Parts: sequence; C-alpha cells; structure tokens
Amino acid sequence: MHVPHQNGLSFLRILIPYALGISFFYGFKPVPGILLLTSLNLLLFIGLAFINFRYKEIKAYRFKVFTGSILQLLLFFFGGLSCISYTQSLKSDHFSKTSSSYLKIRIIEEPQYKNGICRFKAQVMLSYQISADSGQQGVYLLPKPASGAIMVAIKTPVKTILTLYYGEVLIIPSLFSEVSPPHLSSEFDYKAWLATQNINHQTFLYPQQYLKIKGNKGNPILTFALRLRQQQLKRYAKLIKNKEAIALASTLILGYRTDLSKDTLDVYAKTGTIHALSVSGMHVGLIYMVLNHLLSFLNSGKRGKLIKLILILPAIWFYALLTGFSPSVLRSVLMLSVFLIAKSWSRPANSYNIVAFSAFCILVYQPFLLWDVGFQLSFLAVSGLVYLQPKIQQSWPIENKWLYKLWGVIAMSLAAQVFTFPSSVYYFHQFPLYFLLSNVFILIPIALLMYLGIIILFPGFDFLASLFEWLIHFTNQGLRWISQLPFSSLSGIWISKIEFILLCLALIFLVIAIVHHQKKAFFISLTVLILLQGFLSHDQIRTYHQRKIITFKIPKQQAIAYIFSNRATVYTTLTKQDKAFIYFIRPALDQYQVKSIKLVPP
Repeated sequence: MHVPHQNGLSFLRILIPYALGISFFYGFKPVPGILLLTSLNLLLFIGLAFINFRYKEIKAYRFKVFTGSILQLLLFFFGGLSCISYTQSLKSDHFSKTSSSYLKIRIIEEPQYKNGICRFKAQVMLSYQISADSGQQGVYLLPKPASGAIMVAIKTPVKTILTLYYGEVLIIPSLFSEVSPPHLSSEFDYKAWLATQNINHQTFLYPQQYLKIKGNKGNPILTFALRLRQQQLKRYAKLIKNKEAIALASTLILGYRTDLSKDTLDVYAKTGTIHALSVSGMHVGLIYMVLNHLLSFLNSGKRGKLIKLILILPAIWFYALLTGFSPSVLRSVLMLSVFLIAKSWSRPANSYNIVAFSAFCILVYQPFLLWDVGFQLSFLAVSGLVYLQPKIQQSWPIENKWLYKLWGVIAMSLAAQVFTFPSSVYYFHQFPLYFLLSNVFILIPIALLMYLGIIILFPGFDFLASLFEWLIHFTNQGLRWISQLPFSSLSGIWISKIEFILLCLALIFLVIAIVHHQKKAFFISLTVLILLQGFLSHDQIRTYHQRKIITFKIPKQQAIAYIFSNRATVYTTLTKQDKAFIYFIRPALDQYQVKSIKLVPP
C-alpha cells in the first residue's frame, strides 16, 4: 500500500500547526497579545535564519528535531498572529468603541431579499459626530476614521425591492446593537456564525433611514461579475415558468441560493445530495472538461499548451467569482489551478500537497474560515476522495468498463461520506441512509443540468429551456421519492463535543486498520468505540431521570415544554407541521432525546 513520503507532505506539515494556532488564539481578546505574538514570531524567525546561514558551522544536521520544532512553533504563533490581526473588533478605531451619530458604510456583498427584509454585510468607512458651531448657526458632521463590519437589515415595503447593490456607499444612523446569543443551545447560533465572518454588531433600519451616496466603491471585477449574474438570473426567470425550477437553476449554475425553498433543501439534505446545490469541485470540473475539450486543438507543442493554460485559468477563476467565491469553489479552483500549472511544467503533482496548499492559502487570506462548516466539509470530502476513494475502488477489480465506472462513483460517494460522517452528525444532527442510491441517481441528471443550464444562458438556445425545466422536475421528484422511503435518514441525533472527538478518533483508527491491515489500530478503534458507547449510555440514563421546564422565545408565539424522562407536554397553539415548531421547539426536544410529544393549547 502506497503511503506518501513525508517529504511529499510538506504543506500538510505547514498547514497543521498554522491551523492549530488559529484555533487556539480564536477569541483571544487582550490587544497586547498582538505585540507578544509579533515578538515571538520575530524571535523564532531570526533563530531559524541563523541556523540556516550557519548550518554547516554549527552542524545543525545533528539536531533536526530541534530545528523542526522551532519551525512548527513559528507556524503555530504565525497562525495565532494571523487570527488576532484579522479580528476587526480588536482595532482601536472599531466603530463600536467610539460614540457617533452616523456611519458611512460600503456594501461588501450582494444584498439578499427575503420575507420583506433586505440584508447585507457592510464595511464601516467613517463615523460622524454631530457638532454645533457656537460662533455660527448650523450643525456640522465631524468625520472620524472607523473600521469594522456590520450586518444591516432594512425593512422593505410590500412587493418592493430596494435599489441597493454591491459596492454602494450609504450613510446610516449609528443605531447598532451587539448580536444576541441564542436563547437555547439547540437553536442556530447566529451570533457565533456572524463572529466567524468578523461581524459582532447588527442594525435594523427603515427605507427612510439611509442615504445613498453617488458612486460605487466596490471591486470593479466583482461588481461586473455580480451584475452579470443578475442578468443571467433574469434570463432564467424569463425562460423558466416554475419558480422552484428557477431557484434550483440559479443555485446549481450560479450559486444564488436565496430563493431556494426549505422543502427542497430538506429533500437534498435527507438524501445526502446537498453538495449538488453548492457550487464545488464537481461544477468546476465540468466547466474544465468543456473548456479542455474545446481547446484540445492547442495540445500540440509547449506554446499551444501554455496558451491553453492562459485561457482556461482566467475562465474558471471568473466562474468562481461569478458564483460568489464560496469556500468549496475557491478550494476547487485553487486546487485545479495548482494541478494545471504543475502539469504544464511537467512536474509531478502530489494530491495531498495540493489539498494542504489550497487550505493554507485560503486560511492565510481568511483565517476565520477555519470555523466555516462549508470549508470543513469541503476539505474533509476532498481528503476522503484523495485518500480513500482509490483504495475502495481497487478493493474490487471489475473488468466491465461501465460497471467499473459505476463502482468508481459508488467508491467516491463512500469515501466522501466516511470522512464527513462525524461532522454531518455533529452539525446537522442527521445522516442519510440512502446516500449511495441518491448519488448514483443524480450523477447523469446533474451533469446534464449543468451543461443545459449554461447553454441556455446564451442567445439562440431558448428552445432547450423546457427540457431543462423538465429535467429539474424529474431530478427533484426522484430525490423526493427517495427521501420518503422508510428509514431514509437518521434524524434528531445530538452528540456532545467529546462524543464528536471520540467518533472521529474511532473512525480514523478503523479506516487505518482496514486499509493497512493493522490489528493495533483496530483494537484502538474498538476501545474508543466502547468509550463512546459509555458516554452515550450515560446520556440515556440522564435522559431517563431528567425533569425540565423549557420556555421558548418565538416571535408572535408563546410555548412552554414540561419534560419528564423522554416524554414532553408542550403548551402552545402551534402544530407539529408549523415552521415555528420545527425551527424552535423540535430541535430542543430532540436535544433532550424526547420521543413522545403531547401538544396542549394554553
């Protein structure tokens, strides 16, 4: 069994201490920590530089472990420094640290419209303080430099869309508040989610409370890409009649998920095909396959291959820009770029190094993406494909060409699910049991949808819109049927952080035991599983003896639950099918492992 040599995993050894440094120093509040970390980084760097320049004189080859430890520490503290430097709330000119009357902000993402609210992230540029001139009549606004990001929500009139776009500059009143934590631990932690995006404050405004300033301060390339995407969205709306089909096409091709219904998302989540709705490696790969085929006439000669590379790289990066630069598509495009550049120079490309290099580059640019669930699942899935998929496929040699390809798809799905299983259970509290059937089912339809969805964006191919719409309906109906099969998914699974870590360890050692036929790894995995079962049994005993009263905070509703063992009586006017019950009450009862629910009107 081939195992990459440690020299081939150089970027993995760089990534791990850097990521650990980000993780350790995340949430580190004291500002003097920046000075301390900067000093430590300088000292360690100077030490490494000295060892490198005097390598032969001091015979540094005799203490390679010591030198390696210094490098690991440097990367660890560099990760910590990157994390703290990236934290905007620690800056002295953060808008929340000074009193002001107005804020000048720049919209840094495409505004999203939903349920009568326009939401967008904005970067604070200046703060203004009202000042009255004692010598002359009048009131003046004194500008002060300010920084920091803020989440803005604007109430929109009925059936009205505000004309707000990425890059535009607004003057708003300085009426912000810190994002509140969730009332219950089972609720979505909006505060923590925004914090990973460097946002700790929010504001709610009415249309008459903001003033738009002429001009656009956004990145011109991103501005062009977003406006182009809006034009393509309008074209889909013109060609496709069904609203759900429009939403799916916009999500699948252009990465615009705002209009996608929760019912459709639930169907894809229950069948283990939610990755198809996130623009990722599969989408980028299909785009590359088309471009590679169209430019195949350039394969002869080094100059032709170089021209082909120059044409393909900007095209796939522009597609990533067009779809919003999500972590998954950024990872895919970066990995593909490194692979193509290495291939053009006839250099061997180590897959593990490419994955680690991509993650390292992304985390240097945005350290807080380490806590992004999409980032984590994306790299876990691709790691499974790189490490486990070839081993699964080689475990059953098949001579038939088409059966071999089908087995390859199954192996790919198995590898990705094995590596993402603990995180899926921990974050989403469910696991699809028919993921193999679902992924085999969507293999051809999704590829056809990608190609048809791109083709009909060009003039002259409007006649394909009806076929495209039918294919979307066929795919959705097929997945909906699979999701309604008995035992289609395990739901209501809640595990603690300790149980999550134990599950990860057990799975890691089990995979090592199976792949490398190591008895020691198998017994370690079995021991960890027994320990995990002990924690789960303790949870069951605690559930049997629990007595709790839960008060829910639901907009325009009241609800209170009395929990006795694994049974609950809920006093509320809601039904089990209401969205408020599913969003607020059901997760809390699942967390306490309630099996029997009785609803009583108050």
